[in-house]
Order: sequence, then C-alpha cells, then structure tokens
Amino acid sequence: MNSLLAVTTVVAVFAVRAEGVADIWDTVTKPLKFGREAVQGAVDMAHAYVDMRRANFKNSDKYFHARGNYDAARRGPGGSWAARVISNARETVDQWRGGNPAASAADQEANRWGRKGGDPNKYRPKGLPTKYRRSVF
Repeated sequence: MNSLLAVTTVVAVFAVRAEGVADIWDTVTKPLKFGREAVQGAVDMAHAYVDMRRANFKNSDKYFHARGNYDAARRGPGGSWAARVISNARETVDQWRGGNPAASAADQEANRWGRKGGDPNKYRPKGLPTKYRRSVF
C-alpha cells in the first residue's frame, strides 16, 4: 500500500511540474506568436496599400481597406491588432491633413468589415482587374 501511495505521489508531483512547464512555455511563446502575427498583419496591410496604389482604380479605396484588414485579421489576434492600429493611424493622419470626415467614416466601416471576417468583395468596384481579387473561404 505504501509503495502505491509513493508511486501515486510521484506521478502527481511530476504532472504538476509538467503542467507548470507548459504554463511557462505558454507565457514565453504567446507574446512571440502575437508579435509574429502582428508583423505578418502589417505586411498584409502594406500589400493591400501597394496594390491600391498600383491599381489606381476609381472607387476601389474601400475594397483595399477591407481586403487589407481581412488578410491581416486572418493571421490571428496580433494581425487583427496591427490592422486596427494601422487603420486608425491612417485615418487620423488623413483627418489631420484635412480629409473628408464622411470618407474617413466609410473607410473605417470597410476596415471593421474586413477585420471581423466580412467578404472584402462587398466593396469591390466593377471592372477592377482580377489580379487584385482575393478569394474568401
């Protein structure tokens, strides 16, 4: 009976220590994962911006806002955070430069739509070349 108690105690102590190691591992890796997602999300936002500039297509602004936010948010919480920060900063700078408040509000709605997983093609203007199309699964 004593040997069974000793084995049970050893197993219980090992399980607690192993769980403690997992907690420490999570504490270390979660911020790294968030940071990686944020960087990847920022790159997604930059790709959407570059595509918007290259396309130079009338009424496509909201589509590229939604697409950049959508792509970034799909990376995870870090990507969603990066998309929100970048989008808010961009619209704030636009307002400082005397931008149209109604256009900024419309852009922010498209940003939120993309971040929450809405199909960016909702904002896609007719005639935009297909090379700027993103599939939404």
